[in-house]
Amino acid sequence: MATWREVERAVPDLAKAVRERFAVRKHATLATLRRDGSPRISGTEVEFGKKDVVLGSMPGALKARDLQRDPRLALHSPTDDPQPGTESAWAGEAKLAGTAVERKPRKDGAHLFAIDVTEVVLTRVEGNRLVIESWHPDRGYQRRDRN
Repeated sequence: MATWREVERAVPDLAKAVRERFAVRKHATLATLRRDGSPRISGTEVEFGKKDVVLGSMPGALKARDLQRDPRLALHSPTDDPQPGTESAWAGEAKLAGTAVERKPRKDGAHLFAIDVTEVVLTRVEGNRLVIESWHPDRGYQRRDRN
């Protein structure tokens, strides 16, 4: 696992592009695991700090309880749709996977979680090719192109 700072050091261009994809809108999509192991998706706000990626939750929210029980998660960036006829200009989407580490709750009781990153993925279009860039702490950087 890695902190966001470690991701930025390892793959600065990919980290910058991923951060830009998460900044296109305020709300990202968070996937957690329910008590029975089935998936739950929730909206969440994501903050890229100097060291970590952090997300929050209202006190007692189901997504917070999910993360307290099983810290595995996936985050999907907001997306922008290209104008019709300009699909090759799609800026793409970003995904992060990892585990949540709960920080001290805020005074209002809100939960805060830092993410230990296990995967970073950026998917975008270049001309007529789909480009998938990824980084894992153990495997490093990879790029795959598909026609």
